[in-house]
Amino acid sequence: MVDTVNSLVARLHDVLVGLLTDGAAAVAPGQDGSAGLRDVIARATALGPDGTWLVAAGHSNLFGLAVARRQLDQAVFHLDSAVAAGFNDCVVLHAAPIRPLHHDPRFRALYERMRITRADLDELFWLHREMQIMSRDAQQASVDNIGRLDTGVSLLPQAPLPTREPNTHGVLITRIDLAATQTALRRAAVKADFQRSSGNTSLSLVDDTWDHPRARYDARHADELDIRRQQAADARAFVERPGADTALVACPPLGSITYPG
Repeated sequence: MVDTVNSLVARLHDVLVGLLTDGAAAVAPGQDGSAGLRDVIARATALGPDGTWLVAAGHSNLFGLAVARRQLDQAVFHLDSAVAAGFNDCVVLHAAPIRPLHHDPRFRALYERMRITRADLDELFWLHREMQIMSRDAQQASVDNIGRLDTGVSLLPQAPLPTREPNTHGVLITRIDLAATQTALRRAAVKADFQRSSGNTSLSLVDDTWDHPRARYDARHADELDIRRQQAADARAFVERPGADTALVACPPLGSITYPG
């Protein structure tokens, strides 16, 4: 099968979902989780200019893995390769795990090479904020499901991804990061819900004292929560600011960005 940009986007998404799902193994000695990312880089390189931003995506995620493993030289190497290929997510470079690198002159020099538009920067803030919101929603949904007696399974609602044409390809990388986060969180939520549901089904078959009115109430309550969560997710859809500047400029000064909480 011949690789295309779309097929490699799907491949990268699957690799990132795997890393998010098996995060502990991804940073364990001898199990760095980088093989899939290196595969994407190699195949994207073969596509030529069309695949350059996917090369940047592979290297930016290898940078993240190197930071997690505290391999500073490897982190700088991969960030250098990512920036050279178009990576420009200055927002993520202000996340807590990366802030200690701000004092490294090599990191500072790479940061200063990146260029962004105001319109793309607006979207980057939205993408990272949405990752945080969905993580909190997943935690709250887990709490809400404690003690549920019904046998239904709820999906974890997610906001639609932006469809605007970005000014820089670096934004596409963060869109994939969000999409992978959404998929990983939804799969984890559905898996836990299936386990609860199947357990309740088994108990209802063997226990004559099963509280059926309570189970029906829980099912209605869960449906109401799902509707409210979906409405909230739809309302969070990205809306581009009218007149947002599309001229390429230097990223905001290092240290001036507060990572969305």
